[in-house]
Amino acid sequence: MVGGLATLTSKGQITLPKEVREQLQLRPKDQLLVTVQGDRIILIPIRVRPLTELFGALPVEGPVPDLSEIREQIRWELGRRIAEGEE
Repeated sequence: MVGGLATLTSKGQITLPKEVREQLQLRPKDQLLVTVQGDRIILIPIRVRPLTELFGALPVEGPVPDLSEIREQIRWELGRRIAEGEE
């Protein structure tokens, strides 16, 4: 298991150690789901998937949102599923 030490800045930012980024193949602008379990912070990389693979993952309520809203909802739903071990 690769690990490392990260320091929290005054703005609440951290830098992931290079070894961690390389092992997980993380790149700039990749998104990470942040969850808290007890006294631990869990970071889960969100892998980009084609929208067609996620078709039907979200219920439709009210007027149809624009494409950027749909993508954001899909990311949150996917992140929830990953956090709960469903994916």
